[in-house]
Amino acid sequence: MNFYKVKYITLLFLVSFSLSAQSKLLIYMDLNQTDHLKAYGVTFNELETGAVADWLLNYRGGSFMLDYSDRLMVKCRLKGVSFDIVSTTEVVDIYSFVQSDEQNMEVVRLEKAPEIAVFVPEGFLPWDDAVTLALDYAEVTYDKIWIENILRGDLEKYDWLHLHHEDFTGQYGKFYASFRGAQWYIEQQMLYENEAKKLGFKKVSEMEKGVVLTIKEFIAQGGFLFAMCSAADSYDITLAALNDDIVDKMYDGDAPDPDAQEKLEFSNTLAFENFKLEMNPYVYEYSNIDIQPIEIGNQQNDYFTLFEYSAKYDPVPTMLTQNHVNVIRGFMGQTTMFRKSVIKKSVYILGERADTDQVKYIHGNFGRGTFTFYAGHDPEDYQHAVGDPPTDLSLYKNSPGYRLILNNILFPAAKKKKQKT
Repeated sequence: MNFYKVKYITLLFLVSFSLSAQSKLLIYMDLNQTDHLKAYGVTFNELETGAVADWLLNYRGGSFMLDYSDRLMVKCRLKGVSFDIVSTTEVVDIYSFVQSDEQNMEVVRLEKAPEIAVFVPEGFLPWDDAVTLALDYAEVTYDKIWIENILRGDLEKYDWLHLHHEDFTGQYGKFYASFRGAQWYIEQQMLYENEAKKLGFKKVSEMEKGVVLTIKEFIAQGGFLFAMCSAADSYDITLAALNDDIVDKMYDGDAPDPDAQEKLEFSNTLAFENFKLEMNPYVYEYSNIDIQPIEIGNQQNDYFTLFEYSAKYDPVPTMLTQNHVNVIRGFMGQTTMFRKSVIKKSVYILGERADTDQVKYIHGNFGRGTFTFYAGHDPEDYQHAVGDPPTDLSLYKNSPGYRLILNNILFPAAKKKKQKT
């Protein structure tokens, strides 16, 4: 072959390789995205391979920018995730636009996928928990752990912990009045009582206190906690009642302290204070932290609004609220909404129902770690009941309510910025 022809072909290959190496793949997250939930999984899995990604906060719904590769392009197509291949010039323009002072946007570098654990009892049904549904659909890897794992120190292996719909007060969800004769309720009580006995606790409620304290230490040491529905308020209630007995005899064999309310220690809690316990064991409620259905009213009017934070000065709450819409349909649960009047002033309100005392989504700091609480059971099943069939997320691949869950698995991967001194 002619020397000059070989040289030309080599040069052409090098130029092509250089352009490919410098180009990026933009997974946009606005209304044009075909599968928002799978997009999180693609990004998360790239981080697991050792790649890095940039989260473009508030740019086209909170888009992800990754290095281009043929493998990644094919993967996005197979998963049904929409993307653009952007040239070096376009990349520079996008970063310049996002980082300009005129835009409430920011670039956050994602470096390492967090190790994820989901706290669930044996034999749990995955469709009874929105987080496991979201993780499975997005194809994000996680481990299942339970009480013995927590108490023996296994949390040190993980960065991020989700609390399944646990009742940390030891009252089995306060389902006694409605389901005490149901086989699943009887088996649940036996499971917890056997676990308490095996681990050396006299009562389930005392075992649960050990669990919440261990999780609190996990957060203090830098862990990320996420909880939905009743796991959120029952966790804080148990922290407030560490030195108290708030559980009636049908749950633990002895009567509660009649002065339990006055003995609550709100300095121990993460998010809530000055709440009133519901001590009647036949009432399906823990406290007045939860908003009652009658306060919510007509389902057709049940929406909550995401709060807009400064992307450059408050990147964490901004990450947690990334979405392609800012008004989201509400959904119920054992804990449907949090009452604003009992939320600590140090806590970020991420989503609330406008002009009401009803808060859906909150975030806060404790020690070196954080906690995020999201009220309600299933963002795409308005009133999920015991025994209902699973939610098929392939029908809700653009769900803004489920996006909020998946925001939480990516923000621990964010590179920590140096504090200004």
